[in-house]
Amino acid sequence: MASFTPTSAETLEDRRLYTQARLVEVACLDCLAVVGVKKNSEHHTSIQWTDHALHQCQEFARMAAAPGGRPVHAACPRLAASIEAAVRDGQVSIGAEDGY
Repeated sequence: MASFTPTSAETLEDRRLYTQARLVEVACLDCLAVVGVKKNSEHHTSIQWTDHALHQCQEFARMAAAPGGRPVHAACPRLAASIEAAVRDGQVSIGAEDGY
C-alpha cells in the first residue's frame, strides 16, 4: 500500500486542524492517564491516546489480559465517565468551531 507524506504548508495545517485543533487534555479520574479530547457534538467524541496513556490505563490492561485480548474499538468506561465529568465542569466544550 502506498503512503502519502504531506509536505505543503496548507496540507500540514489541514492535518493539524483535523487531528489536534481544540484538543483538551483530560485525565482519567481513576488511573490518571491523560488523553486529548474534542467533542464536536453531544454524541461525537474524539480521543487521542498517547502510548504512555495506553500503558497507564488499568481497564485496557485488564481487557488485554482476557482471552482474545482487548477488542480494538472497546472503550474505557472509566475514561468515558471522566470525559463526561469534564464536559459537565466546562473543561471540555461541545461543538465544532470553524468546522473543526
